[in-house]
Amino acid sequence: MARLRVRVGERGRERETVGRAVALHHDAAQAKGRRAVVAAVVDAVAVGPVSLFGWYHSVTTAVAYAAEHGERVARLVLFGGASRLRDAMSPVQTQALLSLVDQDWELFAESAAHIWLGWDSAESGRMLAEAFRSAATPAIAKAWFAAAAGIDVTQDAGRVRAPTLVLHRQGARQIPVEVSRRFADALPGGRLLELPGSSPTLFMDDPAGDLAVLSAFLRDGRILPPRTGPSPEPPAESATERLPGGLTPRQAQVLRLVATGESNAGIARRLGIAEHTVERHLADVYRKIGARGRADATAFALRNGLA
Repeated sequence: MARLRVRVGERGRERETVGRAVALHHDAAQAKGRRAVVAAVVDAVAVGPVSLFGWYHSVTTAVAYAAEHGERVARLVLFGGASRLRDAMSPVQTQALLSLVDQDWELFAESAAHIWLGWDSAESGRMLAEAFRSAATPAIAKAWFAAAAGIDVTQDAGRVRAPTLVLHRQGARQIPVEVSRRFADALPGGRLLELPGSSPTLFMDDPAGDLAVLSAFLRDGRILPPRTGPSPEPPAESATERLPGGLTPRQAQVLRLVATGESNAGIARRLGIAEHTVERHLADVYRKIGARGRADATAFALRNGLA
């Protein structure tokens, strides 16, 4: 097994890559720079073809590298992205989360740790949120997301010859399954595998099962059927009782629209009610969920599946 320390960035930060499966992580570098880093790592640590694991925004880097250097890539595993990153970022929940960047940076970091990566509110979740907060500023994050929305490797996808496994979490709402299906169809050797569970990330709902799926494909190209468990029994509560925070169905409707960025006037038009009625509903919502304003309310909606 090869071992390499690779210097990246202006300050020469060192990152260590071990083995022949190269994991591509998020960063704010330009796409060309990311591909150059991958090329440097692959050239230095690998004698033969490697397998690439692209995760969320880094899937486009994996696809672009595999298209340019097909002889160096044995297999691809891709999770949480699309050939056009705008497609992966367009769902209402994601847009609601991104709206918090300007409204409340700390709230964005906490919500992102919970919603995008599945971390709870315990110490691990707080540590991840702190990592988000300290890694960038709101201005940098906003610029990065704007740049990411313009990344499109659709043409590159058609030139990838490596067998590719596109993973999709069945119960996750961050990226619709139709986006993952189109992504797999655009890759000549692409296969879509839907994993059970609702976590927006891997190795949380079923770590052993996820690892087995990746290991089988990366080792010899086998696609294991995902492990399944017993279906949960439907809850006995009424729809009103199931709403978080004791919200009524109408209050939940108002909160969903707040999370999409609608103004009070816009909510009134959408629901066919008076604007002062919207204001009354919002006051009741804020009181019930302990929100200080629209940013808090949006974060609550995201955490509780209302956006």
